[in-house]
Amino acid sequence: MRLLLVDDDGVNRYTVSKALQRVGYLVTEVDSGEAALERYDISDFDLVLSEIDLPGISGIEVLKGIKQQSPDAMVILMTEAAQLDMALQALRFGARDFLIKPCSSEDIQESVERGIENARSLTRRRRLLDTLERTVAELLREVSEIEDTADFDFTPGGAAIRERMPPRGNTISLGPLSVLPGKYQIESADQSIGLTPTEFDLLLYLAAHRSRVVSCHELVREVRGYHAEEAEAREVIRPHVSNLRRKLRRLGDIELIVNVRGIGYRLGELSE
Repeated sequence: MRLLLVDDDGVNRYTVSKALQRVGYLVTEVDSGEAALERYDISDFDLVLSEIDLPGISGIEVLKGIKQQSPDAMVILMTEAAQLDMALQALRFGARDFLIKPCSSEDIQESVERGIENARSLTRRRRLLDTLERTVAELLREVSEIEDTADFDFTPGGAAIRERMPPRGNTISLGPLSVLPGKYQIESADQSIGLTPTEFDLLLYLAAHRSRVVSCHELVREVRGYHAEEAEAREVIRPHVSNLRRKLRRLGDIELIVNVRGIGYRLGELSE
């Protein structure tokens, strides 16, 4: 994993870089905010670790500039002069973590590991959505080829096939539901309802793994982006599942999520 370390203090930069290299990270060092933005623009980094109090462009400005380029970028900020408004600014602009110096190499490594895991989780989610969208696109292409043939079956049976086809565009067909990734919405018949990002990702992850029961700790890892023991994970996931079930019922009494006691959750049969 490639890290960009930004610190104008050569001693701090050296010690932090060595600590991260010892556990396997590839670290690129720069000593200013301007250099950080230039290097980030031409290279691919998994995480940025930056001092806030930099000469010229501050770490907060580095954070804002990187987030403008890559909204999902993982940025951790460090400072000795901790102030409440500074911490709030960092979180408002999307910092993954906010470390108060002096902090141990173990604290830095743990923060970086959490950030990397979160980045991996976001990547997995994007790949999941891409896979589902590609599958829908392939189905639509196959259907289009059938429609282009001269002897296409327009009998009532053929019409039934048309009704079962996934909706066109970016919509994903999920049994009786139409899922709209860009809008975080689900539709059934003439009704529509919005989901939170967690509810949306939870539904799609269960759909992608519908052939098995998914444990709660796996759902927390893949949907929320961090690790948790099963008991804690159950408490984290349960309210999201409850809210999602309630919203599905409002779309026509749809019972889609099955609780397998002591194991986790799975998606029920996707009848049309």
